[in-house]
Amino acid sequence: MERPIDVRDGTAPETESLGELFSRLTEDLSKLVRDEVELAKVELNQTLGNVRTAGVSIGVAGVLGFMAFLMVSFAAAWGLAEVVPAGVAFLIVGAVYGLAALALLALGRQRLKAVKPVPEQTVETLKEDVAWAKQQMN
Repeated sequence: MERPIDVRDGTAPETESLGELFSRLTEDLSKLVRDEVELAKVELNQTLGNVRTAGVSIGVAGVLGFMAFLMVSFAAAWGLAEVVPAGVAFLIVGAVYGLAALALLALGRQRLKAVKPVPEQTVETLKEDVAWAKQQMN
């Protein structure tokens, strides 16, 4: 069976004292935890960026929809009032804008569903780290 070699100084672990081994283990685990925390931060920042983009899209769609609703609906209703009674004209215009609002809502929901709340890469590397630690214990 091949003896494991420490990649840092090229020594075999059997020649190190128990204190040195615990010290190295502590350093390695500390660095591993710091790296995992940093990876989680990066992944969460990416996720927040996607959520922010979806939120801005929904917000802008709402403001633009409201402005368009006010301006165009009065013009359309007054135009339709020449053909049908004014109440019916305003009802038709309201229904058209309701359908447009539903389409924008569906788009915003679709973008939010595409966002993954779990930092997948971090979870995967943590699983690898646990498997590595178990192997080192044996």
